Amino acid sequence: MQESVIFTNVCPKRLTENILDGVQAKIDILKAQFQPKEPTEYLTRDEVKNLLHIDLSTVYNWTKKGKLQSYGIGNRIYYKRHEVEQAIIPIQHS
Repeated sequence: MQESVIFTNVCPKRLTENILDGVQAKIDILKAQFQPKEPTEYLTRDEVKNLLHIDLSTVYNWTKKGKLQSYGIGNRIYYKRHEVEQAIIPIQHS
């Protein structure tokens, strides 16, 4: 069964404005929820070393201990920049 909507005392201009406002509100919600992802930035071991101002052996040790997650392609090792930055934890001072 088809439903009918009857508009009374509504001018066409106001009806159009209401419809457009409703559509724009839905578009704004969708834009907020579906932001394009930024591409993942991959860093080499040397770039991680320079970023954190540490020795290359420290990068190796932190990877071995699981403090840094590494990814490999062939014989190349990479780190995701956001994961390296997340590995830095705040120090609690008493």
